[in-house]
Amino acid sequence: MSDLKAIVGGLLIDGSGEEPVEDSLIVIEDKKIKFAGSGQEHSIPDEATVIDVKGKTVMPGLIDAHVHFNGSRSHSFAERILPTQGLRLLRAAEDAVDALEAGFTTMRCMHGAQALDLKKGVAEGTIRGPRIKAAGHALSQTFGHGDPHYFDIEYAKMLEPTIADGVDECIKAARWTLRKGSDFLKVSVSGGVMSQKDPPKATQYTIEELKAISQEAKNALTYCAAHAHGVQGILNALEADFKTIEHGTFADDECREQMLSKDAILLPTFSISHQIITHGEEYGVVPWAIAKGKEAHKESLGNYRKAYDAGVKIAMGTDFSTAPLLKIGNNAMELKLMEKNIGMTPMEVLVAATKTAAEACAVEDITGTLEAGKMADVLVVEKNPLNDLSILENKSVIKLVLKEGVIEVDRR
Repeated sequence: MSDLKAIVGGLLIDGSGEEPVEDSLIVIEDKKIKFAGSGQEHSIPDEATVIDVKGKTVMPGLIDAHVHFNGSRSHSFAERILPTQGLRLLRAAEDAVDALEAGFTTMRCMHGAQALDLKKGVAEGTIRGPRIKAAGHALSQTFGHGDPHYFDIEYAKMLEPTIADGVDECIKAARWTLRKGSDFLKVSVSGGVMSQKDPPKATQYTIEELKAISQEAKNALTYCAAHAHGVQGILNALEADFKTIEHGTFADDECREQMLSKDAILLPTFSISHQIITHGEEYGVVPWAIAKGKEAHKESLGNYRKAYDAGVKIAMGTDFSTAPLLKIGNNAMELKLMEKNIGMTPMEVLVAATKTAAEACAVEDITGTLEAGKMADVLVVEKNPLNDLSILENKSVIKLVLKEGVIEVDRR
């Protein structure tokens, strides 16, 4: 016998960007949505459990398309080597619960072996958490963003076995991480802020190497995501048919044109920059990372606004990973920053955090909008986030969280 639920009477924001629907009805059968729309257009099934949400807002579960479930608990680089993998996984499991409690029903983990086990634990119901899509180990060249420069190279390769150079090594590294269970390939194509010696604008990997990696992803029926700050790195990734551009800090007009041409998705990740710049020193972030972060942030805001004005697809991603400064569970911070820094409307921000983020995670066929046939990933919110996005930073305002039709959080 099927499990029927009817969520009745709320203001429906369905994630599509269309106008909200008052006095709405969502009918859920087992895991999936059977109907979502006006209560005048569909009857409530007699056998359904009725959930009365009059005066509240109903919307899709939030999606953060750029996190790191690495189980870190300090911003010291000693954290890279001291905690055992088992301890990291236990911590990551706690982070997954915090994410779900905060209304996030899907997350894409961009690096970290822990997530390959974590996603299985969530999927089988052993632990609570959002649906997870995981990259596993990210690919990086020697002296790249994913190469921990502060360690000896041999030790660095032990920590990061997908450090690869040349086409043959890149193909082998791509196949190895896919074999480990990665859902997609994450590749560093430029320098970064949290890597010590490489400037964010530096170009990493040749176009031949990137095309070889991309082809391996295509062969496995998946895609590539690019850690990309600098112009040439962005252009190289787009030429190699990468799906998402993570950060995209210094993107110029040509980059924006190519993103539009390739239908690529940009994830600005404002939250990590905001936290490092405003609180990094207080929480022990190394001085060179704070300095690089400030330099990148200063130049980036105009570029992101130009991307938005040009019509580039923008998705939500925080780059959160490590408590306390970048704590998973505080991810809704990104919403208000997207509104403030780019000038997106609240509705556009919610679309970026649902529909477009689902596309970035390659799960748009099952989630991201509230419509018939999709998974019932649903939030019931005390107030209307279109009036103030920052309310979603307060967990107490999120009264219900359903993931695949199951009530995971109930604060009624």
